[in-house]
Amino acid sequence: MFITKKALPRRALLRGAGATLALPLLDAMMPSMTALAASPLKPVKRLGYVYMPMGAHMPQWTPPGKDLTQLSPTLQSLAPVIDQLTVIGNLELKNAYPGTHATSNAAFLSAATSKWTESTDYYLGTTADQVAAQNIGQATRLPSLELAMDLLHTVGQCDNGYACVYQNNLSWSSPTTPLPAEAHPRMAFERLFGDGGSAQERRAELKKEASLLDWVREDIARLQNKLGAADRSRVKEYLDTVREVERRIQKAEAQSAESRLPDLDRPVGVPAAYGDHARLMFDLQILAFQGDVTRVITFQLARETSTRTYPEAGVTEAHHPLTHNAGDPEKLAKVAKINAYHVSLFAEFLKKLKATPDGDGNLLDHSVYLYGSGMSNADIHDHVNLPILVAGGERVKGGRHIRYSQPTPLANLHLTLLEKAGVKIDSFADSKGKVKELLEPLAL
Repeated sequence: MFITKKALPRRALLRGAGATLALPLLDAMMPSMTALAASPLKPVKRLGYVYMPMGAHMPQWTPPGKDLTQLSPTLQSLAPVIDQLTVIGNLELKNAYPGTHATSNAAFLSAATSKWTESTDYYLGTTADQVAAQNIGQATRLPSLELAMDLLHTVGQCDNGYACVYQNNLSWSSPTTPLPAEAHPRMAFERLFGDGGSAQERRAELKKEASLLDWVREDIARLQNKLGAADRSRVKEYLDTVREVERRIQKAEAQSAESRLPDLDRPVGVPAAYGDHARLMFDLQILAFQGDVTRVITFQLARETSTRTYPEAGVTEAHHPLTHNAGDPEKLAKVAKINAYHVSLFAEFLKKLKATPDGDGNLLDHSVYLYGSGMSNADIHDHVNLPILVAGGERVKGGRHIRYSQPTPLANLHLTLLEKAGVKIDSFADSKGKVKELLEPLAL
């Protein structure tokens, strides 16, 4: 380890014309050798939430045993991270009833009742991610980051008299303040690393050919001269990752610009394939955590009632109609394929987190992600026995399938994950306790 008498600040930034770039955790950020024992640098805690729309085909989702030595068909792709994986069964969202797609999405992170309205007098509750952001997000430039995959949000009434705002937004910073999510990779990238500005200014930024890294190259050169060999290599790997994300964004923009097909509503810079778009949005989350730009992220894989198709997974029919299948085996098999495809993208992301060094461990060690849906069987719009799993965390026993004998509030899990992130509150929404298994540290 390269240790100097004066440590580099953890929040060190590279600055250039119109851009700031946070650095990953480096050895040079450690205190001097004489102070190291007295004030060790603790890894930061991070929370992430990934929403899967319209539930799952539960027979294909549910693991057969109490441990994960045998994964279910839908969860097979998670095998490489099984040691940091917990599947939790029979969690419910009572406040999502009377049972709609709108309330499913809205209740997932709030566990609250959506006010029935088609107008702007909507009312929900503060979501778990925002409770975390208000407590641990103040140490970062962005208290939280909201991402999605759907570029166009509908307005007005979307589902049985419920305003579209309930389906569009996972995160609410107050009962009356939904937080819009960014689905455009370039806009999300600039929010993380650029100065932002108005929508018009951001659109103008798309035309610039200069890379963000070119803007900060002088700072990078000066910094590299002050670092040890290990840190120089770490910074280079991090910046290579940033440049690769930029390259993919620019490639997608070029493909869109060269397309002769009329598609006036489609913004430039979005990969044509769903999987490529999702992977890019996941990679942006890794960069955000690496640079400590934010410690709280939500990501909506698709909106409820989405009619998206998934030819990459072998499903050319629209997702939502397939979920209303009256038990048709052929349609259920296609729903299971979509579920497994979504999980496989999440699994790729978790493997990348695990392969990314962070302090004395990796990003997966120092992050906890909740993946799941606010609905179980979308054919009947139920909100009990939800498809839920938790991944990540240091010194947490994984490889488990926890199944409650009676329906248990999903709010219990939210309360538990908030505590793991260092947020101590007595209750959350309709919680009745905590998931104690997730709070028991693994013996050294």
